[in-house]
Amino acid sequence: MENKVLKGQNYVEELLGIIKSDLPKDEIRERLADYHENDIADAFVQLNAEERKRLYDIIGPETFSEILSYIDDDVEIYLEEMGLKQAAEVISNMDSDDAVDVLEEMDEETQEKLVGMLDEEASRDIHLIRSYDDDEVGSIITTNYVVIPNNISIRQAMRELVKQAGDNDNISTIYVTDENDVFCGAIDLKDLIIARDYEKLEDIVTTSYPFVYDHEKISDCIERIKDYAEDSIPVLTDDGQIVGIITAQNIVEVVDEELGDDYAKLGGLTAEEDLNETNKESMKKRLPWLLILLFLGMAVSSFIGMFETIVAVVPIIISFQSLILDMAGNVGTQSLAVTIRVLMDENLTGEKKRYLALKEMRVGFSNGLLLGIIAFAFVGIYTMIVKHGNVYEAFSIALCVGIALVIAMVISSLVGTIIPMIFHSLHVDPAVASGPLITTVNDFVAVIAYYGLAWLLFIQVLHVG
Repeated sequence: MENKVLKGQNYVEELLGIIKSDLPKDEIRERLADYHENDIADAFVQLNAEERKRLYDIIGPETFSEILSYIDDDVEIYLEEMGLKQAAEVISNMDSDDAVDVLEEMDEETQEKLVGMLDEEASRDIHLIRSYDDDEVGSIITTNYVVIPNNISIRQAMRELVKQAGDNDNISTIYVTDENDVFCGAIDLKDLIIARDYEKLEDIVTTSYPFVYDHEKISDCIERIKDYAEDSIPVLTDDGQIVGIITAQNIVEVVDEELGDDYAKLGGLTAEEDLNETNKESMKKRLPWLLILLFLGMAVSSFIGMFETIVAVVPIIISFQSLILDMAGNVGTQSLAVTIRVLMDENLTGEKKRYLALKEMRVGFSNGLLLGIIAFAFVGIYTMIVKHGNVYEAFSIALCVGIALVIAMVISSLVGTIIPMIFHSLHVDPAVASGPLITTVNDFVAVIAYYGLAWLLFIQVLHVG
C-alpha cells in the first residue's frame, strides 16, 4: 500500500491525460480541481501552444493565476498567448508579490499596459511594492492578510475573519490595529476559534508580536525573521501602520536568493546567473572579478620572478610549487566558508571574532602539521627514486616543502578569516571575499613562504650554488 502511494506522487502524466482528453470542459475543470496547482503547473509547461490556449478557456483567469505563481520560466509567453485583457485579469487575481514577480519578466512597455488595465486594488498594491528598493523588506511583502480592529468582540472578530478570508488565504495569524490603524498585536487563529463569547479580544492578542519595518534592509533582518519561525510577520511603516506581511514562503525564497548570490560571489561572479542570459550579460557578471584576479595573478607571477636565483640553483623545487599554492588556496576557502556563516550572527562580538581567527589558525596549524609530515615523506622518497637525488638533497627539499606547507596553511587560514571580517566591518557583503580572491591572495602567501624558505635554507644556510 505504501509503495502504491509513493508511486502516485507524480501526477503529471495523469494531468496531461485529463487536459488532452475529449471530456467536456466542465468535467475537465472539475477533475483538475482535485490536484494541487504546483502539479498542474508541472503539466502545463509540457503542453503545446494550442493545448495551453484550450486550457486557458477551461480553467479561467482566477484558477490560472494560482497556477502561474508556480511557474518560473517563459511566463511572458503564456500571458502573450492570452492577450492583454485576459492577462490583466490573471495578474489582478494573483497575490501582489507574485504579480510583481510576473510583471518583472516582461518588457517595460507591456508592464505599463498591463498595470494600467488592472483593477484598482491590484494596481495600488503593485505600485506600493514596486516603490521600494530591491534590497528593502517592502519589496517582498504581500498584501494578502487579515486585519481587524482591537475594539470589537470575539463574535465580531470571527465574523470579520470569515468576511476577509474570502479574499485572503493567509489566515493563520490575524493582525490587530487600534483606532489609528497602528499595529498593536496579533492573534493566532486557533486562539480565536476556541475563545468564548464572554472573553475580551484583548485577552487573546499577543501584543509583543515580532515585526519589521518596510525600509529595513532584507540582509539586516532576515536572520531575525528566521529566528521567530512564524508563518508570517507584519511589515510596518515608520508610523506603525501595516503595509503588508512577509510569509514563510517569502522567507524561503529570500534565503534561497541570498544563498544563490553568495554562491555566485564565492565563485567570482558579481551576481547569480541563469541559462536564459545572453553572452553579454554573463560577461558583465564575470569580467569584473576576472580583471581584478588578472592583475593580482600578474603580481604573484612577479613575486615568483624575484626568486629566479633559487630556481636556477635548485630547479626541482618548482615541481612542488602547485602543491603549496593549491593547499593554501583550499585552506583559505574553507576558512572563508566558515567565517561567512559565523558572520551571519548579528550578536557576534569582537571577542568571538578573535576566538574564530585563533581557532582557524589552530586548525590550519594542526592540518598543516599532519599534511606537512606526509608531504615531507612523499617528496623525499619521490626525489630519491624518481629524480635520483641523494638522501641529503632529497630530504632537504622535502623539509622545505613540509615547513612551507605548514606556514602557508596557518597564514592562509588567518587570511581566509580576516578578509571577510574586514569586508563585514566595512558593511560590504563578506561573500565578496570570493573563493578566487582568497585563492589569489593566498598564492602571495604561499609563494613568499615557499620560495622565501627555500632561499633561506639553500642559499643562506646550505650555501648551495
